[in-house]
Amino acid sequence: MGELEGKVAIVTGASRGIGAAIAERFAAEGAAVALAARTVDPHERLPGTLPEMVERIEKQGGRAVAIQADMTDPDDRARLVREAQRRLGPIDILVNNAAASFYKPFLDWTDRRMEVAFAANVRACFDLAQRVVPEMKERGAGWILNISSSTAAHPQGPPYDEFAKNGGSLIYGMTKAALDRFSTGIAGELHADGISVNSMAPLAAVLTPGVEALGVVPEEYRASAEPVEAMAEAALALCVPGCPTGLVAHSTTLLEELGREVRTLDGAGPLQ
Repeated sequence: MGELEGKVAIVTGASRGIGAAIAERFAAEGAAVALAARTVDPHERLPGTLPEMVERIEKQGGRAVAIQADMTDPDDRARLVREAQRRLGPIDILVNNAAASFYKPFLDWTDRRMEVAFAANVRACFDLAQRVVPEMKERGAGWILNISSSTAAHPQGPPYDEFAKNGGSLIYGMTKAALDRFSTGIAGELHADGISVNSMAPLAAVLTPGVEALGVVPEEYRASAEPVEAMAEAALALCVPGCPTGLVAHSTTLLEELGREVRTLDGAGPLQ
C-alpha cells in the first residue's frame, strides 16, 4: 500500500519538469493522477508531453490520464476538474504547479503579459481550489499544494546582487508572493474541514529543461540547485494524512525537518 493509495490527484503543468516529477511520484504511491497542461503536443524546444507521461506512469503500474487545459482560460479550468472527476473520481489532492514564467524588467511589461501572468499563476490556483474544495469538505479531507518560487522573497540590499539588479523576476515573484498569501489564508479557513493547504518552493532553483531554456539562473545559484526528486518528495510529504498545513515551505528544508529521505520518482529506493 502506497501513501496515496486510493487517492485522486490533479497536477497542473505536468508534461515536464517539476509537475511531471510530482505526478510520477504520486502515482508511484498509489494515486490516480490527472495530468494537465496547456497542450498535448510536443514542444518545439523542450522534451516531454502529457501522453508520454501517462505512458511512463502506466509502465510503472500506475494510473494516469492526460487532460489538455490552458490555465488562463476559465472554461478550460472548469472542464479540467469535471473531466478529472468523471474519469478518476472525486478529487482528493490538487497540486497547482503550472505557471507563466516571463522574465522582463518592469518597464518592459505590457498589460497583456501582466494579465497572463496573474491569470496562470494566481487566478487559476484560486479557481481550481474553489472547484475542488466543496467535495473535500463533504468528505472531511483534502490536500492543496501550491508550487511557489524563491523569487517571492524580497531582494536584499543595497548593495543588490546581479539577479536583483536585473529585475527580470519581479512580476513572477509578485505572483508567487500572492500565491503564498493565498495558501496561508485558505489554510486557516479550511483547517476545521480537514483540508491541508500549503505553499512550497525550492530553496534556490530546480534546473528543469524549462528553467534552463529561460536562462535566468545565475551561476552563483546553480551550485545550490536541487534535484527535481527533492521537490517531488517534499510535495508528497505535504499531501499525505497528518501532514502540516499553512506552511510557506522550502523543499529541502522541509524534508530535513520531517526526517524524510529523497526517493527516486518511481519510489523504488533512495535517490543516490
